[in-house]
Amino acid sequence: MADNYLEKRMEEYRSGKSGIPRRKLTPSGKKPGEVSFSLGVRRVFVTGGASGIGREVVKAYCDAGCRVAFCDVDEKRGTATAQAVGARFMPLDVADAPALERCVAQLFHDWGDIDIVVNNVGIGMFRPFVDTTLEDFDRVMAVNIRPIFIVSRAMALHRASQAVMNTYGRIINIASTRALQSEADTIAYSASKGAIVSMTHSLMMSMAPYGVTCNCISPGWIVTDPSADLSDADRLQHPSARVGCPRDIANMCLYLSVPENNFINGENLVIDGGMTRKMIYEE
Repeated sequence: MADNYLEKRMEEYRSGKSGIPRRKLTPSGKKPGEVSFSLGVRRVFVTGGASGIGREVVKAYCDAGCRVAFCDVDEKRGTATAQAVGARFMPLDVADAPALERCVAQLFHDWGDIDIVVNNVGIGMFRPFVDTTLEDFDRVMAVNIRPIFIVSRAMALHRASQAVMNTYGRIINIASTRALQSEADTIAYSASKGAIVSMTHSLMMSMAPYGVTCNCISPGWIVTDPSADLSDADRLQHPSARVGCPRDIANMCLYLSVPENNFINGENLVIDGGMTRKMIYEE
């Protein structure tokens, strides 16, 4: 009698007639509408991570459980960021090539390898073209371009020296939509960001033997100050109806870092709310 009762109750449960709510799952065992990615505990190095986009990138990887180190010339903000998010701060000016090389070598020594590099550091130095000196131009290149070469080459040399090579790796370079469109008096900055785009697909080919994919992200208008006074016109001129925030860029860094996403390679991913695809005529 008892056995027959249990059988009937189980049949009612399977058919949904028992009145007991059933937890509905997708064929893969997830809740409906639930999407998840597994990143793994990765070793991450970010340049220019004390503030702005860099800080949000550092925070995103820390929140994902990664081991994160970052460098920056701003010691006060760098220390504050490290304490707030649980990352390792390495103060230095990336234009000082020997200092940057020592920084990366220290991480290889301490961690054994670096899995993910986000080359974020960049300066603008916007001023009238006729007032821009050769020293200004060289400074922008030394900060925006040369660190990508230094860190990426160090990564390649380290992996080539290993008896058993790490087959997972990501280089993510932060470029800009100014690589694709410009305003007056942004010569050095625009040139550096255009170089980052072309360096990225060249790096892709050179880093392929070391298991490293290389992509770059070109942000549009990203507001890094939460208290910024934005108008409706500022927001609504974007097809996405808002101005960007640092998390938009950090989210793409995380997505590119997922191991299964290694077929995205050599790309320049524009994240600008649609502005560079918007046709604009002056009335």
